Amino acid sequence: MSTIQVQNFINGEFCDSERHLDSFDPSTGEVWAKIPDSSANDVEQAVKAAKDAFVGWSDTPVQERSKILLKIADILEQRLDEVAEIESKDQGKPLWLAKTVDIPRAVYNFRFFATSALHDLNRSSQMQAVDAFNYTIKMPVGVAGLISPWNLPLYLLSFKLAPALIAGNTVVAKPSEMTSVSAWKLAEIFVSAGLPAGVINLVFGTGPTAGECIVKHPDVPIVSFTGGTVTATKLRIAAAPFSKKLSLELGGKNPGVIFNDTDLDKCIPTTVRSSFMNQGEICLCTSRLYVQRDIYQTFVDRFVTEVKKLVVGPYRSEGVFMGPLISKEHLAKVKGYVELARKEGATILCGDEDLNLSDANKNGYFMRPTVIVDIKDTSRCMTEEIFGPVVCIVLFDTIDEVIQRANSVKYGLSATVWTSNVTTLHKVSHKLHAGTVWANCWLVRDLNMPFGGMKESGTGRESAKDSLEFFTEEKTICVKL
Repeated sequence: MSTIQVQNFINGEFCDSERHLDSFDPSTGEVWAKIPDSSANDVEQAVKAAKDAFVGWSDTPVQERSKILLKIADILEQRLDEVAEIESKDQGKPLWLAKTVDIPRAVYNFRFFATSALHDLNRSSQMQAVDAFNYTIKMPVGVAGLISPWNLPLYLLSFKLAPALIAGNTVVAKPSEMTSVSAWKLAEIFVSAGLPAGVINLVFGTGPTAGECIVKHPDVPIVSFTGGTVTATKLRIAAAPFSKKLSLELGGKNPGVIFNDTDLDKCIPTTVRSSFMNQGEICLCTSRLYVQRDIYQTFVDRFVTEVKKLVVGPYRSEGVFMGPLISKEHLAKVKGYVELARKEGATILCGDEDLNLSDANKNGYFMRPTVIVDIKDTSRCMTEEIFGPVVCIVLFDTIDEVIQRANSVKYGLSATVWTSNVTTLHKVSHKLHAGTVWANCWLVRDLNMPFGGMKESGTGRESAKDSLEFFTEEKTICVKL
């Protein structure tokens, strides 16, 4: 297969770049695409195109904007198999996962915001004492800078694009340089759907060059970022002098709290998924399992048995549950945490078994799902985001104890609670420092409900209501009768 040459998408046209970055196939470790290494000049051209397009797009009736977003969703759905293949090869995730979750969810994101915005209402108030009438309007902010991560490339990019566009903003987006190919294909769909030139502009490249230029640009008043906490700190500093609107969806170190009265037949399969789906490279994956004492050993034994059954291999392999990690560097980082746990005296229950890879995949970034026990709460494996197929299991005794321990890290993105006691379920869910708590389930998402994190897991919320509020400025108009 020849190497794919990705191009920037600026002002409705595909543009060649002077410099390029290598994009590696995680299953083989070989270069499969060349990505633009965009410069400040590329970003400048993209911002100018978006700024020029803003007047026309923001004045376009929301019903017309909705029709275009629905057309994008329709075409993406028609090309689902093609785009899913690209997404899987680029990121490493199993093909079945891209076909059943990632791309369908991207389609749904465009449809959801295209239609939900049509039912958004303004506020009004009558002041009889002074004979005045107030009402509000929501105005688009301007050029939106959207920076999306590598783990769920189109899924999360579309979750930003759709509300930004339906609200009347134009966009300069930078997907991750490690997973850019599907976004490039999405630009073809923008053209086919009749999206006006300049409304969406894609610049590919690294954070320190393209990303930082977007964040610092004075004509980009609003930035939505999904990624790591360290990068977000730099982003906050870069954006501070400009008083930009910021939405930051960051990392997690998500606890799963499993009580003695849990239905293990339901809990274990779901917790295996929540720990290792997408190679554990989801910010919402469960990475710390707190299991109450009476069922601790039973849970560990059954959990490890199921984990050992998971098939690891290339994205097209039959029965594969986990593909490779995103990069050689990330694989080394994740394995480093396992070695740290080993040095600290923890027990590695599974994860060291041979992978039995073919010669074509021997240089891929594969790793078996790993379960660690006998580890202290203070270990870095229990406090830092590993973002890979590694889960630690510890035991607890009381409700108050487990709440305190689960809340002891700097993150607060999500949590899961497993119990058949309704009182316990609500008490623990209320006390956990997390933006989302799943009780007896995981990753059940209603886009009408707010999504986001506490503490160092982010700033702001995303949903039908919250995203539209973020991508607009609400203005009060007072009329004296």
